[in-house]
Amino acid sequence: MLFNHSSAILLHPTSLPGPYGIGDLGPGARRWLAWQASTGTRWWQMLPLGPTGYADSPYASFSAFAGNPMLISPDLLQEQGLLSAKDLSDHPYFPDHKVDFGAVNAWKEGLLTRAFEAAQQDQAQMAAFAAFRTEEKDWLEDYALFMALKDQHEQRPWWQWEAPLRNREAEALDAFRAEHQPRIDRHAFLQFIFFQQWRQLRERMAELDICVIGDVPIYMARDSVDLWANPHLFELDAERNPTAVAGVPPDYFSKTGQLWGNPLYDWPSHADEGYAWWFARLRAVLKLVDVVRLDHFRGFYDYWAVPADAPTAETGEWRMGPSDAFFNAVRAEFGELPLIAEDLGEINPEVFKLRDRFDLPGMKIFQFAFGRDMEHEFLPHNYPENCVAYNCTHDNDTLVGWYASAPPNERAFCNDYLQTDGSHVAWRFLGRLWASPADLVAAPMQDFLELGAHARMNTPGTIGGNWDWRLRAEDLGADLAQRIAILNEQNRR
Repeated sequence: MLFNHSSAILLHPTSLPGPYGIGDLGPGARRWLAWQASTGTRWWQMLPLGPTGYADSPYASFSAFAGNPMLISPDLLQEQGLLSAKDLSDHPYFPDHKVDFGAVNAWKEGLLTRAFEAAQQDQAQMAAFAAFRTEEKDWLEDYALFMALKDQHEQRPWWQWEAPLRNREAEALDAFRAEHQPRIDRHAFLQFIFFQQWRQLRERMAELDICVIGDVPIYMARDSVDLWANPHLFELDAERNPTAVAGVPPDYFSKTGQLWGNPLYDWPSHADEGYAWWFARLRAVLKLVDVVRLDHFRGFYDYWAVPADAPTAETGEWRMGPSDAFFNAVRAEFGELPLIAEDLGEINPEVFKLRDRFDLPGMKIFQFAFGRDMEHEFLPHNYPENCVAYNCTHDNDTLVGWYASAPPNERAFCNDYLQTDGSHVAWRFLGRLWASPADLVAAPMQDFLELGAHARMNTPGTIGGNWDWRLRAEDLGADLAQRIAILNEQNRR
């Protein structure tokens, strides 16, 4: 068992409190860790940590390997002498209840540029940066070049660049480097700072005996350095356009399915290279976290391939993924598999068999359990030990929000199961979940706070208004910490 009958709080770092419009890796994160430690909660779960692209989604990153520069702490940069007190005080008004990504990015980009300029006067800092750049060169140089090219092209996606740059012709890339090396260096330096600050935060976690669950989306965004630099690993045509894209077929929830649009992997090419890109990706994320949630685990067994020009996901077909060959290779490379299989949705029974052959914990979602009967697999009394059980995930409404809008039959079933009249329903959920046999139980911070639908993190299939919820400093009170500590203690978690 990975988790030894413990508990987790789901909270992305962007949601942490702080004065600069977005949570970061500095003092606010340290205060959060101290508060979490006081609750007796061992695990901190977060979303992907990469630089965000389209619609600010952490599941649409520019890189499988890079960290998000917007998580860099200005306070820690000031401690290093790379920013002044005036740099920090002279910031626009930011709301404390949500992230205004546009305003934050605009202000923070200038701040990070000033920090880079100051660092160039510090020999020790630049020597450490050079060492980092050498150590991470396998991904970092392509990433820094890609981001500098996006800057030069007003953030347009790589397939809209001039053909020599789009196709990575050596002469064109060399000419761009010669003209724009400082811009490239800046992007590489921000990665150095991100990983430096993350390492410091991990040291604090170790002191407090807190571990981290990270998240790996199965697919990459089309506008990512990974596709631009490794087109042979994806299903692209001679012009580097996708021939098929990812999604899921029509089901009870969507008559036309879900068209995600991510390019698909060319799995035979990955196999020919011994899954080297995947090994590098997992190795990189396991430097940051202790356990990885594999998003859309089903896609490793079989996946829905939709023609790239299709308007909906209705016309796709199932194709076989790498299945056992991939996980056997991963196990041979890494030994024990510190992975959680996100095995939700309409699932082929063979997917569960694949999960179980490699002894991976799957996921159970309590909020999904009220449409049928007492035998539903998502009701806590039916959980196996080897699973990770959530009251809901980042893609669901909060418990209070769900209860307020649930169909009458589901709300009645919920009331009967939890023996509640609806008052403090979130804590009724938490108490029942924590008492389950699941090896790990987890809940978003919003549900401990009993927040409504306004605090929802993401609504799948919508653009705008997602990923922006923030915790307020006053929410981290001693009374709530004690209440969670009692919940953990009573359930021996």
